Amino acid sequence: MLTPGAAEQAEIDAYLTFATAAPPAVRETLGVGSLRFGPVRALAIREDPSGFFNRAGGFDASEPITVDLVGRLCRFFAEQYVPAGAIMIAPALLPPDWDSIAAKLGLTTGARYVKLARDLRAPIADPVLDSGLRVGRLDPAESREWATVMMETFGLATPREMIDLTEGFVGAPGWQQYAVWDGDHIVATGSLHLDGECADVFGGATLPEARGRGAQSALLAVRLQAARDAGCRWAVAETGTESPGERNPSLHNMLRFDFTRQYERTSWVWNSLTSS
Repeated sequence: MLTPGAAEQAEIDAYLTFATAAPPAVRETLGVGSLRFGPVRALAIREDPSGFFNRAGGFDASEPITVDLVGRLCRFFAEQYVPAGAIMIAPALLPPDWDSIAAKLGLTTGARYVKLARDLRAPIADPVLDSGLRVGRLDPAESREWATVMMETFGLATPREMIDLTEGFVGAPGWQQYAVWDGDHIVATGSLHLDGECADVFGGATLPEARGRGAQSALLAVRLQAARDAGCRWAVAETGTESPGERNPSLHNMLRFDFTRQYERTSWVWNSLTSS
């Protein structure tokens, strides 16, 4: 059975190795910092205005979650000079005194995510790509175009060094990158991080003009097969929850490929202006 701790560690390890695989000059320019202690990991990118990558996670049942442990993460964000950082903890792992810990450290609730998992022993459906599209493993010679598509689609391409950062993890240990092409041009991206029994499905992005043509389904299928071939038991992923009246296409794509909802998780946000 997949534990919340294993799912959380697969996620944060993917983010951490994504950012730290970049060349030293890129990491220095962007102010990439990381922290590891026990199962817990934290990442900060000072010059990323979105703040998306300022996060900590990897908590599991082996490490009691105390005010001292969470306070160490808050100090890390402060020392990295980022305005805010999100602390991700699976709901089943929150201690009974979590409300007191959060209040003492000035943490507030932020974005909510759905954690999903898929048993890789189950059959993998063959997706249907529109005519003219093809899916496959990325050639490193196309890494710049691929990184640009990924980060511009997510709205994370400012400053431009964020594209350098993304280009830097193409072919990094434990990583596989895939793309969908329309003719000679990349229109969708996806990555896979292999982490023991878990494979983290990461960075699925499709250009607006290519949506609704089967690109993300094809990328899911090829990555699930690659994870199975690598000996992984589980594929894990996360995406934003749906508010009433909203529809998250990424969530429904994964559900169609037999991912199951594991839990919904709240981000607990440390803020430099309001936290003690």
